[in-house]
Amino acid sequence: RAHGVTMLTLGQYLQPSPHHLPVARFVTPERFVQFEQEALAMGFVQAACGPMVRSSYHADTQAHGAGVAHE
Repeated sequence: RAHGVTMLTLGQYLQPSPHHLPVARFVTPERFVQFEQEALAMGFVQAACGPMVRSSYHADTQAHGAGVAHE
């Protein structure tokens, strides 16, 4: 937040193939709900947190909601 970041996406690393690093631990969906609540309490305008969330996850919707989308 000290650098003006207003939107956060937080997801779970998933091992794409046996040749990639293994997953160290799985984060529960309930913990992702807590992460989202904590992010909003910290002042983030948008927070998408979940095991399958990626940086492009509903990016258009988040950007529009934050007033940064261009028509």
